Order: sequence, then structure tokens, then C-alpha cells
Amino acid sequence: MNPTEGDWPPVHRSFRVAVLMGGISNERSVSLASGTQVARALRSRGHQVVAVDTARGVLTHDDEARILETGVAPPPAREQTGQAESDLMESGDLASLLTDPALRDVEVFFPALHGGRGEDGTLQALLELQRLVYTGSDRLGCTLSMDKEVSKRLFRDAGIPTPSWLTGAASLDQVEEELGLPVIVKPPSGGSTLGLTLAHDRSELEAAVVEARQFEDRILYESYVRGRELTVGVVGTRPLPVGEIIPAHELFDYECKYQPGLAQEIFPASIPAQLASGLQELALQVHRTLFLRDYSRVDFLVDEEGGIWCLEANALPGMTANSLLPQAGEAGGLPFPRLCEEIVRLALERTGRL
Repeated sequence: MNPTEGDWPPVHRSFRVAVLMGGISNERSVSLASGTQVARALRSRGHQVVAVDTARGVLTHDDEARILETGVAPPPAREQTGQAESDLMESGDLASLLTDPALRDVEVFFPALHGGRGEDGTLQALLELQRLVYTGSDRLGCTLSMDKEVSKRLFRDAGIPTPSWLTGAASLDQVEEELGLPVIVKPPSGGSTLGLTLAHDRSELEAAVVEARQFEDRILYESYVRGRELTVGVVGTRPLPVGEIIPAHELFDYECKYQPGLAQEIFPASIPAQLASGLQELALQVHRTLFLRDYSRVDFLVDEEGGIWCLEANALPGMTANSLLPQAGEAGGLPFPRLCEEIVRLALERTGRL
């Protein structure tokens, strides 16, 4: 029987929440879409919400409306990104922003940032130094999940199957010999598949290295596993129904993730119950192994022989209404506004503020 909204703890009062979004990473556009939709969802549940672009300041309702209308923009050209980030950094100082009078009565901060210092534990450390309550994983969980090489080492030590990998110190000859082709090439701390390439031959491998280094000095080479792409959300200590992603492209890339019509996202996935429960158990194990809390999303591949491979965990997954975690929440009895509310409730309960 499918879970319903009544299976989740009720909320008996309104909360005062600041949603943090935007920032200066390459995923700024995705974050703004997530944050404005979270703000709107929480308001629909009767909560008082301040929307904050951590690089610009407190947003007006007109600002939010423009972002909601725009949606997720294509990724900026790399030659434009550096100047754009410089402009944002000059105009935003998060430490002083937290003293803005509009945030004076906030009970809990809701980071809806993706990539960069908003997801790698830096923001979380700053909030902790200010002794502020916030949703989601702490600085340790964010750091461990953001660095895919570190995550994979922890997966291996915990007995969680993950595709073989090499780091950028390996020669391309070694990559071909040990991992074979095709091979995944990506920056280990990136998100939204930015800088990720599936290289089929030596020429593409060389080009993929150049592409990945546009985003980060380090490189992660990972064996390519052909199979079904599945994802499991975790809220509190409960796994949500498994979802399946069927992209129009060879990989579930940035375009497939954020442009309509380029991927089928099926919740719950049409898979055997035993496989679904196995994936859910593994997702909980990953969540614990990386010291995540409140919520996360764990991505898997199931190969043609039925083997399960953990790709990565997301401490701050996309939070637009059409993102994967919210779709899983809907299938698990948590419509998007209730999912956002439950995440806030968990943070307040965890800190004894309810």
C-alpha cells in the first residue's frame, strides 16, 4: 500500500524560515529555482518566509516572481563565469547578510544552494559559528558527499558497491588499461553533471580532461556502467519510493535534468519489490555512512546482470517541485509543500525547538 500524507508527523504551528539560495557557483540558476519554489511551498503551508540570495541579499516578492518565471537557465559559458562570480562576490557578504534586520526573528535557515561553498560545508560551518539552526546535513556530511572521490572511498570501506575509479594522477594509458573505454570523466566536487563527459575513445578522453579541468583542478575517472539509472530519497530516517530516470541523451546531463521533455522520471519505478527494498536499504546505509541528516538523495545504476552500483549521494538535492526528491516525496505521501515543511520540522525537532 502506498504511503499517504497522514503517515508523516503533523505540524501544529507556523515556522519563521529563511531560505538561502543563489550563491556564486556554476549551479546558481538551479539554486535560485530551488529556493524560490521552496519559499513559495512553505508559504502555502502558512509559514513566514524570507527569501535570501546569498550573493545579492534579501529578495523582494517581485524578485522571486521573476526567478519563478525564468526557471533554470542554461549553464553559462566558462569564459563568462569568472567575471560573473567576481561581480557577485563583490556585492555579497554572507556573514554580514545574516545580521540583516529581515532575518532577526528567523527560527531556522533552509539552505537551497547547490555546488560551491553553499554545498561543500562552508556555509554550514558559518551557520554553526553563528549558532543558527539550519536544515539538512552539517559541514561534515556536506563535505563528504560533495567530494565524490572521498565518498567512493567511504563506500568501498563500508562495503557499498561503487564503480571502479582512478584520480587525475593516473595517466591516460592507465585509465584505458584499468578502467577501459568508454569511461566517465568528471570533476570530483561538481554537481548537475557540469564538466562530466562520457569518453568513448582516446580523442574524446583527452577532450574530456580539458573540459573537466575548466571546473576543477582534480579529475575523477570512473568505470562506465551500462544499465538503469535509479534514485532513492531519504527523509529523516525513512527511504522514499525508488524512482527511475530515462534520459533522452546517453547520460542524464544538465540539459536532460533541467529542460522539459528530455527525460522520463518514473515514481515509483517499475521494478521488482525485492530490488526496490534493496536499493532503499543501501540508500539508508549511504546516508549513515556519509553522516547525512534530515534529507538526501542517493543515485544508483543497476547493470544488465542486476548488480547495484552506488554513484553518489546528494546532501542538498534539487528542490524544485519537479526535481527528483520532490517527485519521490509525492510518491511517498509527501506533496512538495509538506516535504519542505517536514525538512524544517526535522531540523527544529533535532535541535529541541519544537
